[in-house]
Amino acid sequence: MSILLREISLIRAPAADDPDPADPADHSRTESPTGLPDRYPFNLPVFQQLNHLEFSAPVTLFTGENGSGKSTLIELVAAATDAVVIGGESFRSDKSLSWAMEARSHVRCAWNKRTHRGFFLRAEDFYNFARKIKQQMEEMEADAREFDGKFHGTGRILAVGAMNGQKRAMQSRYGDDLHHLSHGESFLRVFQERFVPGGLYILDEPEAPLSPTRQLTLLSMILQMVTAGGQFIIATHSPILMACPHAIILSFDGSPPAPIAYEDTEHVSVTRAFLNHPESFLRHL
Repeated sequence: MSILLREISLIRAPAADDPDPADPADHSRTESPTGLPDRYPFNLPVFQQLNHLEFSAPVTLFTGENGSGKSTLIELVAAATDAVVIGGESFRSDKSLSWAMEARSHVRCAWNKRTHRGFFLRAEDFYNFARKIKQQMEEMEADAREFDGKFHGTGRILAVGAMNGQKRAMQSRYGDDLHHLSHGESFLRVFQERFVPGGLYILDEPEAPLSPTRQLTLLSMILQMVTAGGQFIIATHSPILMACPHAIILSFDGSPPAPIAYEDTEHVSVTRAFLNHPESFLRHL
C-alpha cells in the first residue's frame, strides 16, 4: 500500500497592514482576512480555518452534511492534481468546473510519488460518459463504412481494419452499449475497466447509483487497487464505503475538516438507529 498524494495546502496572501487602494499590486480589496480570495469557493466556511489537508492513508473519505463543502473541496483537489475527468467535460471545457481551474492556483500539492494514472468522477456525470462511448462507437462504424467505399486495395483493408479494431477494443472494455446495463452495473463496468495499479482516484459520491450489494462490490475493487498501489479520495454518504478498512474519515461538519471514528459519524449512527427502530422516526414525519 502506498500514498501518492501526501498533502494539499492553501496558498494564503500575507496580511496587509496598510493597504493602498491606488496600488494595483495591492490585493487587499480582493483578499479576505483569511488571505484567500473573497469569492467562491474560498468564502465557504470549510476554507476559513483550513491551511492544509494531509492524506495519511491510501483511502481518505470525506463525509458530512449536504452543503458542508466536501464535494467542492474534492473538485478542487481533482483540478489541482490535473486529474482526468471521466463522465463530463474536461476541467478546461466544463463551465461548471471553471471556478476550479481558477482556484487551483491557490493550492499546492505535495506528492510522495507523482502519478498521471487514475481519474476524477462525479456520479452525476456518468450518463454523459455512457453517451460519449456509444457515440464514439457509432462514429467508428460510420468511418469504417466511408473508408470501405472510398479506398481500394491495401489502403482500404488498413483503414477499415483500423476503425473496426478500435471499435472492437472499446466493445471489449465497455460492451456494445453501457445504456443496455442497469445504471449500477454500467457504473461498476467502467470502474472495472478503468482502475489500474498506481492510480489516484478522486470520486464524488460513487455510491449514488449502487445498491448496498453493489457498494460492497465497489469496496472490494477499491481494496484490490489499494494493494496494487492505488490511492482513493472519496466524498461519500455511504456507511458501507466508510467502513473501508484502515481508511481515514474526515468530517466536514466543522471547520477545518477533522478525523472522525466510523462509529461517531452521523451517517452510521442515524442509519443504525433507524434500522433498529424505524417506527420511532416515522411517527414524527
